[in-house]
Amino acid sequence: MFEARAVDCQRAAAELESAVAGLGGTPAEGGTTAGALHRGWVTLRGTVSANDDLSILEECERGEDAALERYRDALKETLPANIASMVRAQYEGTKRNHDQVRNLRDRMKAIHK
Repeated sequence: MFEARAVDCQRAAAELESAVAGLGGTPAEGGTTAGALHRGWVTLRGTVSANDDLSILEECERGEDAALERYRDALKETLPANIASMVRAQYEGTKRNHDQVRNLRDRMKAIHK
């Protein structure tokens, strides 16, 4: 599941970069996206070393929460119709990811009770 979600996120990032370039902008290189991914993986690696599935799922959900907030902020902006449509679709995909991780986390919490 996580590998499939990672591929989806990479695809979404490539779409956004292409859209930025198509509008004459320069996609960020190593900026907030790379930093956020790095921080996420560092945190995930730390929780994996603790071998605690619940902690891993909680950390993943926090990352999805942050992504959802950024998409919500973007959707408040005035965007060209095609870009707004793409961002909305990516938001919906991120919401599905979030809900899937949340459901797994809830199941894990129930097991640990």
